[in-house]
Amino acid sequence: MPAAEADPQRLRDLAALRRVRDRIDREYASPLDVSSLAQGAHVSAGHLSREFRAAYGESPYSYLMTRRIERAMTLLRRGDLSVTEVCFAVGYGSLGTFSTRFSELVGMSPRAYRQAAEAGIDALPSCVVARATKPVRNREVPPATPE
Repeated sequence: MPAAEADPQRLRDLAALRRVRDRIDREYASPLDVSSLAQGAHVSAGHLSREFRAAYGESPYSYLMTRRIERAMTLLRRGDLSVTEVCFAVGYGSLGTFSTRFSELVGMSPRAYRQAAEAGIDALPSCVVARATKPVRNREVPPATPE
């Protein structure tokens, strides 16, 4: 079978995964969990997690957390909301959890990130800022070394 002729069921599965990813992108601030995402896609939570990871390289939960942190970074750069307001605006229910997760993915606390943003990131084009500030997965940020 030529590569161009994909299995129709596989194409339907990929379309369903894309709908799940789109829902996460749209509703990142809502209380979402893997079981409700799976129910919306008419599959089990385990199956959704396995297939999502195979298609996108990370679990649905990790993808959701990354989206929330990316949005938080944007709101912190904007500067008109407090860190607590940003925490709740992106769907976290706990400031401690938000700060911990933010620090894991970004490599600095939300407050430190806001201060760094105020120190000059505004002069860059938004496409450069988005690429340069994209969060990385768990504990991939090297620890900061004092200068």
